[in-house]
Amino acid sequence: MLYGGTEANQKLVLGHPSGLFVLFFTEMWERFSFYGMRILLFNFLTALIIATDKVPFPGWGWSEENAGALVGTYAGLLYLTPILGGIIADKLTGYRWAVVIGAFVMTLGHVSMALETELSLYIGLALLVIGTGFFKPNMTSIVSEMYERVPEKKDGAYTIFYMGVNSGAFFGIMLCGYLAENFGWSYGFGLAGIFMLLGTLQFWFAKPLFGTIGEMPSKTEEKKDLSKPKGKLNPFTIMDKVLIVITAIVGLLFLLNDPSSKIGGIHLLPEGFNLLSRIGQLNLFSEETTAFLISIPGPIQIILLTLMLFLFLIISRIIRYEKVVRDRMISIIIFAFFTVFFWMAFEQAASSLVLFARDYTNRLLVGSAATIYRIVDTLLTIIPLAILTWVLTKLMKNTKESIWSSNIVQIIMFVLLWGIAISKLYIDFTKETLDVTVSWFGILNSFFIIALAPYFSKWWESKYNPSSAFKYAFGLILLGIGFGFLAYGSLGIPQGAKTASISMFWLIMAYFFHTLGELCLSPVGLSQVSKLVPARMIGFMFGMWYLAIAIGNKLAGSLGGMIGTITKDYDLTTFFLIFTLIPIGAGLIIALLNPLLKKLMHGIR
Repeated sequence: MLYGGTEANQKLVLGHPSGLFVLFFTEMWERFSFYGMRILLFNFLTALIIATDKVPFPGWGWSEENAGALVGTYAGLLYLTPILGGIIADKLTGYRWAVVIGAFVMTLGHVSMALETELSLYIGLALLVIGTGFFKPNMTSIVSEMYERVPEKKDGAYTIFYMGVNSGAFFGIMLCGYLAENFGWSYGFGLAGIFMLLGTLQFWFAKPLFGTIGEMPSKTEEKKDLSKPKGKLNPFTIMDKVLIVITAIVGLLFLLNDPSSKIGGIHLLPEGFNLLSRIGQLNLFSEETTAFLISIPGPIQIILLTLMLFLFLIISRIIRYEKVVRDRMISIIIFAFFTVFFWMAFEQAASSLVLFARDYTNRLLVGSAATIYRIVDTLLTIIPLAILTWVLTKLMKNTKESIWSSNIVQIIMFVLLWGIAISKLYIDFTKETLDVTVSWFGILNSFFIIALAPYFSKWWESKYNPSSAFKYAFGLILLGIGFGFLAYGSLGIPQGAKTASISMFWLIMAYFFHTLGELCLSPVGLSQVSKLVPARMIGFMFGMWYLAIAIGNKLAGSLGGMIGTITKDYDLTTFFLIFTLIPIGAGLIIALLNPLLKKLMHGIR
């Protein structure tokens, strides 16, 4: 058999095995649930406890700072637990069981979120973090295993697979957001849970396609894997392991301490830790510098010290390698550093951009503007749904006997999806005055990715394919330009204003340029790690890469939560200028580093 799995999996859909499209829809439903919930969280937490015209259902009335702290920690943890989830799948459960466990745990998380109590919120977020840790790394591992005999077809397979990611994000944001903002928060959270549960069932019932794919490897296979040459070994020393444990524990405590100290007054790290004040007392610096050092909070001092230990760990391991390997790993660290700046700004989509759409954007449409929106929204809804339904019918035609129970679950899900989508369009068409939902703007990123990705793919395959450093530079600069549109559009909003009514054009343009930036930068990341890092170090460096993304996400939540403070002390334009200038500056710096990075990469593009 050409592809992994059973004989039934050899039947092709669009030139690929049927099992790929089961994975496509599994990932789509999981992303539907994840992004459907995420688009609601910051809005729900910060919405006033008394309903208003802009927010018809009361929220919890949290400050932006507290909401940003919680959202940032949640987002950061989502990129750390997959490291552990991948290890558990490799050693204990296998990929398929890990996916099922993760999906089931996430279902419980969404159910908990729908209860709308403070305890259920924290339990729900914790379950979603744990479930994502099992689910996220192991879906892609199943795809890889299915194409083990035909590695040349993997690129096409992953392209299809990631279209499922964006399709799920698109409809999850659209429909969960619509239900939450028009019928109540629990409807949006609840819909995310329903699709997560049904998505789990359709994957489980599709077992007959996969055969041994995703199961635990036999002892024979393990021994065979161990016999493969892995290059010059650089084993972890006891000191390495101790530093990994210390930095991991302190990092986790810091992530949890930020929201717990702000929201509940629970301090997981000592507030009184003041090493820098003792350094300041040595009279090594000016009075101003000493005063600044003493003013740094204890938890920040602890995390800075931990980062120094982590850098020592990285440097001490890298210097043990030969020059070429060492140089390539240094280039990865440089890319990881700039990755933090990208995600710090890009992930404002989960916090400050939600607030901007809710409180500062004119979402009320009448007359021809409302008509144009209805037409655009109808096309955006019906055309992708029709394409996905067509793909499902082709899958069902191939698998009507082998996985009929999975197909029945898929039919139920699509009937539900079509029903909600058509009801949404019908209600909008019957309204004289149309109030665009806050969450609608969130679909723009997924839509632009689906529409523009083929053109970027052709660019990367052409002779004009830029170097990795320039891809990063373009990504960061385009991201900054997107925030520049918001800064310019906010010029007329006075200092301290809580609401405004500026054109949605500025927010649409911001999402457009943010997506251009993502499409430039996304091809580099993990693919560079896999190309540049030796086998012995690859797990550790993947972990470091995810750590960089986690730090970016945490900073995004914390900085996004400062929108109220900065708007009060300065204005909204100043807030968005921060996210304009920092990414553009970072983009220009990495562009200047291009010759150095090329030299460090030693011929790897």
